Parts: sequence; structure tokens; C-alpha cells
Amino acid sequence: MKKVLILGAGLSGIGSAELAKKNSLDILLSESNEIDAKIKSKLKKLDIKFEENSHTNAKTYSADLVIKSPGIPDESEIIDSLSKKGFSIISEIEFASLFSSAPAIGVTGSNGKTTTATIIHKLLSDANINCSISGNIGKSFSSVCQKNYDYDIIELSSFQLDGIVNFQPKIAVLTGISEDHMDRYSSFQKYVDSKFRIVMNQTNEDYFIFNSDCSVTTEYINKNSIKSKLLPFTLKKIIDQGAYYKDGIINIISGKNKISMSIENFKLKGKHNIRNAMAAATVANLLQIRKETIRKSLEHFQGVEHRLEKVLTINKVNYINDSKATNINATYYALESMNSPTVWIVGGVDKGNDYSELKKIVSKKVKAIICLGANNLKIIDFFENLVEYIFDVDSMEDAVNIAYKISKSGDNVLLSPACASFDLFDDFEDRGRQFKNAVRKL
Repeated sequence: MKKVLILGAGLSGIGSAELAKKNSLDILLSESNEIDAKIKSKLKKLDIKFEENSHTNAKTYSADLVIKSPGIPDESEIIDSLSKKGFSIISEIEFASLFSSAPAIGVTGSNGKTTTATIIHKLLSDANINCSISGNIGKSFSSVCQKNYDYDIIELSSFQLDGIVNFQPKIAVLTGISEDHMDRYSSFQKYVDSKFRIVMNQTNEDYFIFNSDCSVTTEYINKNSIKSKLLPFTLKKIIDQGAYYKDGIINIISGKNKISMSIENFKLKGKHNIRNAMAAATVANLLQIRKETIRKSLEHFQGVEHRLEKVLTINKVNYINDSKATNINATYYALESMNSPTVWIVGGVDKGNDYSELKKIVSKKVKAIICLGANNLKIIDFFENLVEYIFDVDSMEDAVNIAYKISKSGDNVLLSPACASFDLFDDFEDRGRQFKNAVRKL
């Protein structure tokens, strides 16, 4: 492998380019849009060839390997063109794994993967295990893969998994599967298949930790052969291996090693976070981290930014930032965790959402809906008869100001969009920060 073509100048693309340069490969980085000035300056300083606003040179570049940004669909013109020419097209995760010697802990799922990966990182760090965290969170895997960590914790989206070939996590975690990205996948089954690529190269020396309360996950496991050691986690029954929850106690069992602990002092609340904690604690138990370390870490963990993040309480109204909820299932969990009347801010780029799954929970928990997006008709049409008040806005400032006016003492104002953010915001982080800034200005 001498020549590498990198498609996309985002986090994964730049990470791949830097890693390729460090390993003396010839590189062309191709971006269909304009490249940010700071990134261009970095590429020039590293003497990396690039093109922007087109893939013209990419189409004729004789690469040994093509690394694709997860944001580029397989159906795009450039991917179709290169595939027809027989090029090997992989993800940045696969590329970085070629240079990593540390065992990987891969975490995927429709929801909870960021929280679970972050808890795992805290558990290992608190036990003085030298570990990285990267992937679909913070840094690219390429930027950390050669730094001699004991473990690489990698959050993996379905798009990143679509481009793996030989990537083999020592421990794979699947938090659950629900409908998402239906704008990108031709069927739900294709999306499910993408998630299960996380185990496709595992052997019986590896571990697969999964949510056995998720019927989609268990159905797939029952129908397909998975070679790794299976460790389920569940809220619904007592099991011999894996993790289960009963009467306020989580129980983690791997082999003959069993630990039990109360969740009473956990700062994270909600059933979904009990599952996230069990998945992460199962990883820690496999690595023989002491029970006391696990307990203290879980009790001190306060959550991740933009995931049910408490912003402020104003006039006894709680303002909660759940901007990372970009699908129906994530928003369901958020609404389920609300314990008082809620003003719900929802909307953005619809990814093929079926809002009927939210009907009962909205009727039970929501007093008013504020639709925040460039096109809110689908949301308005579905929910207008379920709540007393529904508003249509196209700026975060308007959404927060209306929420302030209609909320009463004891209410919650919840930003949980159930949609992608790209109509009005740069990304879900920008959306969450704008919400927090607007709240702080009240």
C-alpha cells in the first residue's frame, strides 16, 4: 500500500490523512465542498495534496486504497464510480485499525453508545488503565491508534461499520437497535445488518455484550451464528452470565466473577441509563476492575453533554438539553424520564420518522410542543390534536422564549428533537449549545 485516496475533509478524513502521512504514504484528499481555511493550512503544512469543490482528480487517481468519510453515502456518484473500477473502499476505522496494536472495545447501538463508551472510558481511567476514546465521539480513531494505549475505546456508527473489512474488537458492545437513518438505508434490515458488522470478525476468544431486552437484537442473534462469547444485559430477568437488574441492584457476572451494587447513588437516572451502566460495568468486570472502583466511578459519572443535560432551573422550571436525541427511540427515553409536565422542543431533518411510537408518551407527559425546524408540517400534522398548544418556529431563540412564556413552576422544558440538525444548525452540538445560550439569556 503506497497511494491512498481520502474522500471527505471532516474529522475522519483529516485524521486518516495525518496517519497516512506519518506512515509515508502518498495521499490525495478530495472534498466535494469548500475546505475550511484552517484545515487547508494544515494540509499545506503537511504537504498533503488536496482538491475541493469537486472529486475530479479523485476519479483518475490510481490509489491502492480509498478511505471514505462516513457522511458519504454508498450511492453517491464518486463511490459508484470508484466501486465500478474495482477500488477497495474502507472506512477510517478500518484504516486506523491497521496501525493499532491495542485491543479495541467497540461500542455501537441506535442510542446510548456515546454514554456507554464514555462510562467505559471513565471506569478504565479510574482503574489507572491507559485508554483512548475515539470514533463517533470527539477524536478520530486515526489520531490515537499509534499512541500505545492499553485499550482503544471506539464509538461506532452504522456508517463507520459499513466500511470495515478486518476490524476486530476484543469486546463489542451493542446497546440496542431501533429505527434510525431510514433516509440512508433502503430497509430496516440493512440498518440492523450494519450494526451487527461489529461482531463479524470476532472469534470465540472475544466478547459480545448486548441488550437482550431489545427484540431486534435477540431475533438477529437467534437467527445468525455469532462466534464470540455472549454476555447479555437485561432489566427483565435473572441470568447466569452477563448483567441483570433487580430491586435496585445491578448484578454483573462474567465467568466465576460476580459483583453486585446498588444504583441508589447513581447520578444518571432512567431505565436506559441502568442499561448503559450495566453494559459498561460488564466491560470493567471482564477486565477485572475492582468492584469498589466500578461503584465509585458509576456514582460520580454525571453524563455527557447534549444527552439529558440539565442546563438551568429558572422560576422552578427545569431546562434540559437532549440535542443528541436524533431519532424517535432516543426521544422516547427522554420523555419517559420526565417526571412533571413538559414543554417539548422537537424537529429538524426527518430521517423517515414514525411518530406513532411517541403517541402514548406524549399524551401522558407533554403539555405543549414547540416545533423547531425548516419544515415542521409532518410533526404538526401528527401531534396537533394530542396537546393543547403547538408552535411553529425556525430559530432556537424563538423556541426558548416561547417555552419560557408558557411554562409554569415545576414544569420541564426539554429539547429532544428526534431529528437530525442540519436544516438550521451545523450539527447536534451546535443545536445544543444554542439552546444552552438562549436559556442563559432568559
